[in-house]
Amino acid sequence: MTTATEHCYIVVDDQILGGEPIIKATRTPVRAIVELWRLGVLPEEMPEDLPHLTLARCSMLLATTASTRTKSTSTSSETASPKN
Repeated sequence: MTTATEHCYIVVDDQILGGEPIIKATRTPVRAIVELWRLGVLPEEMPEDLPHLTLARCSMLLATTASTRTKSTSTSSETASPKN
């Protein structure tokens, strides 16, 4: 069953990649975009490796994952116990 997330292009389907977040209407994991970026591939170059994705979608996915990481990092630091 496909489950929507808070992001319009990211879904989770238990039948695809064991429920790993994927790009809607594909079997491409969001992780693939992030890993390409970490390897130094520019968003403009990503559609060369993943031709079913547009530059706009790659850029949006990177922005989405960056904002999600920022939110989770700030939330975890806010809930951490203070050091004496």
